[in-house]
Amino acid sequence: MRGTVLVARMDNLGDVLLAGPCVRAVAAGAERVVLLTGPRGRAAGDLLPGVDEVLTWCAPWIDPEPPPVTEEDIDGLVRRLRGLSLDAALVLTSFHQSPLPLALLLRMAGVPWIGAISEDYPGSLLDLRHHVPGDPPEAVRMLSLAREAGFSLPSGDAGGLAIRGPLPPVEGLLGSGPLDEGYVVVHPAASVPARQPSAARSAAIVKALQAAGYRVVVTGSPSETELTREVAGDALDLGGRTGLSELAAVLAGAKVVVAPNTGTAHLAAAVGTPVVSLFAPVVPASRWAPYGVPAALLGDQHAACRDSRARICPVPGHPCLDLVPPDDVVEAVDRLSRGSSRRRAPR
Repeated sequence: MRGTVLVARMDNLGDVLLAGPCVRAVAAGAERVVLLTGPRGRAAGDLLPGVDEVLTWCAPWIDPEPPPVTEEDIDGLVRRLRGLSLDAALVLTSFHQSPLPLALLLRMAGVPWIGAISEDYPGSLLDLRHHVPGDPPEAVRMLSLAREAGFSLPSGDAGGLAIRGPLPPVEGLLGSGPLDEGYVVVHPAASVPARQPSAARSAAIVKALQAAGYRVVVTGSPSETELTREVAGDALDLGGRTGLSELAAVLAGAKVVVAPNTGTAHLAAAVGTPVVSLFAPVVPASRWAPYGVPAALLGDQHAACRDSRARICPVPGHPCLDLVPPDDVVEAVDRLSRGSSRRRAPR
């Protein structure tokens, strides 16, 4: 399959980053790749290798704060898609999302071939209805759709996460620390509250890492500055001070990243940095744990919230994450940082 191929992933930053191997496989066989994202994933789309153009539209059946469905908005997307003269499209979704609404709009735009993973009967909306057994990592699941459509990763591409380089310099942000061995990043926030530890628990983790001799850098988005300020204490607080590419550079320089299940954990994986994953089991870790890098998974994976997809923790006290001892985080950082030092020595 050649020509112009659209790849769609309509949700968050981390989901778009996990689509990277699929996108690279398509790019190896297509003449041009257009990536369709939602507004929450656009910044990650701009960083993916293999993408020639990024198109953004908010899907009202996927976004957690969906806009109203209007004829004007739908018609506008269809016109934009038709103007791309697409030869094919792959619609990437999580297991709980349907590809069929977007497939319908792509058909209305005249796209002649559409593939997706779908449990629902697609009628004439899909040319390829792919099934994925089991519970594989999201990156593997999406890559399997590309392979079923006839696209393969190029020789030498192992299928890990990746972003475009070069990354911007961030020495001015990081300043200098008391140790020469590097730093550990603690990213306390997630896209939904159920997936992040309390501020008090994250602050305790920062203090424990400092007591163990680590220089700690706390990161967060502009909307998370109050949280990062509370968590950082006297550690370096970069909350609100980085765009996504600067954040990637900060993560790339870290020995280890400590983060909940959020886009930053996947961004760390994309730059090759080990991750201590504070993972709430509201979604399965088998699908969304950090992919392709050494990782330590902490948090009670059998808690009462398991597989609930809850946005707000339904269990008083948020025990799956807030009962993780800070010393366990330090031990995991120690273990991963030793391995990181061995791997990075030749650079």
